[in-house]
Amino acid sequence: MTAITSLGDDVFVLRLGGSQVEVYDARTFALQRHITIPGLGSSSCGLAASIRYDCLYASDWLNRIHRVDLSGSSAVKQWSVSHHPRGLSVNTEHNVVVACIGAHKLQEYTTHGTLVREISLQQAGVSSPWHAVQLSTGDYVVSHGAVSVYIVGLDGQVLHSYDQSQALNVGPVSGPASLAVTKNDNILVADCGNNRILSLDSSLSSTRELVLPVDNDIQSPCGLFLDELRKRLYVGEFGGEKRVLVFDNMQL
Repeated sequence: MTAITSLGDDVFVLRLGGSQVEVYDARTFALQRHITIPGLGSSSCGLAASIRYDCLYASDWLNRIHRVDLSGSSAVKQWSVSHHPRGLSVNTEHNVVVACIGAHKLQEYTTHGTLVREISLQQAGVSSPWHAVQLSTGDYVVSHGAVSVYIVGLDGQVLHSYDQSQALNVGPVSGPASLAVTKNDNILVADCGNNRILSLDSSLSSTRELVLPVDNDIQSPCGLFLDELRKRLYVGEFGGEKRVLVFDNMQL
């Protein structure tokens, strides 16, 4: 698993099993430095950045979120969350949203670790959420660890789901991992088991596979980050050489 996010001219990469975040220059792709996060577990795989608070969030399989100050002090704060946090995102309120696989829920925290909201997904039949990103409607798109993608409301109820009836043109998903959402609420899905990136509309009724030029094809994409200012998509591989792929001039 390779988690990716970007802030300004920096690209942050967290690789599964690593205890440091790699920081690359977004213009030259040169490695600039490493950020050491004390206590970061070896199974960490969630990463998000906040432009408002100039900080980086990393999830820890040991039920913690680490917040790194990027303004110069590099101070690290951590707080406890529910069982097995995985994917992270920053929502429209500039809070960090945590997908907790083991607890079958989403949790929303302020940048200082105060719990704002908890959305239980289990009663709606959504277990093992891998990643969640808020849409402009306030609803969330959630990737299920095995076979599906859902749109859920703040009450945890499923509003739309990607199933076989919508999958006729591209087939079912397999191990949908990271998500990204465009300013128009189009949804990008790292379809890890099928080695591809899908684009879905906000009702999950229209689907297409992105045609991305890459040598040796994409191998088990798990990390995904969309930089709309640069019209750039970052894809982190779990398989093959575990590359970070960069695609410019994305028209999404």
